[in-house]
Amino acid sequence: MYIDHDTIVAPATAVGGALSLVRLSGSRAIAIADSLFHGKKPLAACESHTAHFGSIYKGEKLIDEVVATLFRAPKSYTGDDTVELTCHGSAYIVGEVLRLAIGAGARMAEPGEFTRRAYLSGRLNLSEAEAVADLIASSSEAAHRLATQQMRGGYTTAIEHLRDELLQLTTLLELELDFSEEDVEFADRGRLAATMEAIGAEIEALRGSFALGNAIKEGVPVAIVGAPNVGKSTLLNQLVKEERAMVSDIAGTTRDVIEEQIVIDGVRFRILDTAGIRATEDRLEKMGIERTLRTIERARIVIRMIDAAEVAQKGIEPTTFTLREDQHLITLINKCDTVTALPTLPEGVIRLTARTGEGVESLQQALHRAVGLEALEEGTTIVSTARHYEALTTASEALKRALEGLQADLPTDLLSEDIRAVIIAIGSITARGEILPSEILNNLFGHFCIGK
Repeated sequence: MYIDHDTIVAPATAVGGALSLVRLSGSRAIAIADSLFHGKKPLAACESHTAHFGSIYKGEKLIDEVVATLFRAPKSYTGDDTVELTCHGSAYIVGEVLRLAIGAGARMAEPGEFTRRAYLSGRLNLSEAEAVADLIASSSEAAHRLATQQMRGGYTTAIEHLRDELLQLTTLLELELDFSEEDVEFADRGRLAATMEAIGAEIEALRGSFALGNAIKEGVPVAIVGAPNVGKSTLLNQLVKEERAMVSDIAGTTRDVIEEQIVIDGVRFRILDTAGIRATEDRLEKMGIERTLRTIERARIVIRMIDAAEVAQKGIEPTTFTLREDQHLITLINKCDTVTALPTLPEGVIRLTARTGEGVESLQQALHRAVGLEALEEGTTIVSTARHYEALTTASEALKRALEGLQADLPTDLLSEDIRAVIIAIGSITARGEILPSEILNNLFGHFCIGK
């Protein structure tokens, strides 16, 4: 537990706007702020969570008129006494305020130190602290919403629920160990297996959400694929509203993967223009096609473009590549302005003329639908951090071992060890770690009646 700190200071907003905020936090934050700030009364005499107008002087020279907001420990972001000085956004003013605070005994905060202190003082758990970083880095509405849900503890609630269920299992098994000489079985093996399977399903649901969470956080990867000269680069240019990819009538112009980013209705997409897929003896073009296939593998959405003339002659032929179950395929018929008639197209196939932009809006709507934001909109817990996914994978594997041990009628002490391995993996997400003996005792006496 964090008990005492040096007082740290840093700008909490970017310099150069109309206003900037300088944050002081630590055991001497109020005293140092009082040495700079001159209001109607000292901040030391003011109540927590109050704002005060005053001035900051350097000797007799006025630096700025500011608003000082006071947060007393432990009810502050860091858990320490904190003062936030809102001044004008001039780089000179912010620099002078920082120099005066450092001269009065504060030190410059290290990157992320305010949030680190919030975590160490128990104001945030580890997953919530990570969500703060995600919130700052969010580049779309969906990423912002996801980070906000996690920062407000929605993710923590799901993890703590799992941990509580595992605590019940551990308590029952510990009881059996305590009464091992009497050969008493407190945990009915059938019910135990059913409970473990239910916990496993919850873990798998969280693991399964990672594909969506990571895509929202990092940007949804979308591969544009098709034969050479079908209009892939033209479509990319239409989507980003710029001439980002070279367009030519010569087939095989695109040899490498070109990536651009766009935001559609609050979701960021990473659009990947790939080399055309065809049989070729050109060594460089072959390398480009190999990169296209690798790009398809890492895409969440694949846009397949087909020339309208080809569809008019042959219909829509099967793809030459294989998609995973979690990938979404969108089929586009391009150059529709060059043919007089097309056969009846399957539902969901989009008609497009990339050269003019006709049909692009329908494609954008299809892209947004393909992401599958229903879970986010419904407030479902979504995993977006690779560390959490790896921890859940470790927990899942340990739980499978426990179930196998249960089916093999392993001794109670070995079963208990496997359950503890699950708990450690789950707990690493929020840094709760292993269940303590005191937690088992509290749960035991709180939920079970043994001789009163």
